[in-house]
Amino acid sequence: MKTIHWIILGIIFVITLVLEFTVLAGYDSHWWNAIPAFYAIFGFVMCLALIFSAKLIAKKILNRDINYYD
Repeated sequence: MKTIHWIILGIIFVITLVLEFTVLAGYDSHWWNAIPAFYAIFGFVMCLALIFSAKLIAKKILNRDINYYD
């Protein structure tokens, strides 16, 4: 990715963290809402899990040897 994409992603992440600590911090209807920045961290971790699981599936199932069809 280009550097500008990483900068924009970082800005969005920082804005999300600030909103979690300021606006959404007082709303505790579930136990996970009491954890600061839970949704930002959870979304980031699940995004990484999705990427790595897709890579694992691609390596194990989709990739074949060069002489597979011979």
